[in-house]
Order: sequence, then structure tokens, then C-alpha cells
Amino acid sequence: MTLEDVSEASSSCNDQHIYDVFLSFRGADTRNNFTNHLHKALEDANLKTFLDDKEIETGLYLKPELESAIRASRASIIVLSKNYASSTWCLNELVLILEQHRKFNQIVIPIFYHVDPSDVRKLLGNMHTFNSANRITLTSK
Repeated sequence: MTLEDVSEASSSCNDQHIYDVFLSFRGADTRNNFTNHLHKALEDANLKTFLDDKEIETGLYLKPELESAIRASRASIIVLSKNYASSTWCLNELVLILEQHRKFNQIVIPIFYHVDPSDVRKLLGNMHTFNSANRITLTSK
């Protein structure tokens, strides 16, 4: 799927979405490099993109504005980086994004940033491998 495909889907639907794209990412891994560049490219393609520009405090629950933004987005791009799955916030976002995909056909686009897709597949196939801190870890190649 290209930016043009998302843009075309965005303009062809007549629903109540506020955002074309929600960006889910681990701030410490990608905020100041890849994700900022991706956000600019999406905005330059005239796609209204939600980017949480604040560092998220550690906690168990998503901020209400993040939940609302996910629900109000036509598509979500998940930037899977080495430490993405070690964040409770990121995992909670992912659960809600996948729920939106299942229930409302929200478009979901994964990007593997310095992570081998087979590492993610292994985690899913093994029902998640947890380290001593009970967090999923991804190895980078």
C-alpha cells in the first residue's frame, strides 16, 4: 500500500474520521528520526496524521486522547522498533488498533524499523516470550 492508496481511500470515504493516519511508535526509538520524517511525508501528501508529540508517562492505560485518535483514524501505521513491545503504552495502542481493524476494517500498516519481521512472527507463534521484567523484547538484526 502506498501513500497514494491511503490518500485515495481517504478522499473516497464519506465517514466521520478526523484523521487519515494514526502513528503508533516507541518514542525513544524513532521519534526524533524515522517517525518525524514519516510524519512530514504523510502531511506533505495531504494526509491528516495524528502524532503524539509528548513523551508518554509509564502506566497501564492509554491516555483518552490517544484512544480517541485511534478510533477517529482511517488507518494506523505501526512503527515496530526494537523496544516497541517493551512499552505497555505501545502494546495497549496495538490492541486497540487491531480491534479497530477487526471491527471497522481500519487499515493497518506495519513498518519494521531495524527489526526483522521474522522476530515478530516468532513472538506471536510462541505466545510471546517475556524477559524477567515481563516485557516482550525484540532482537535487532
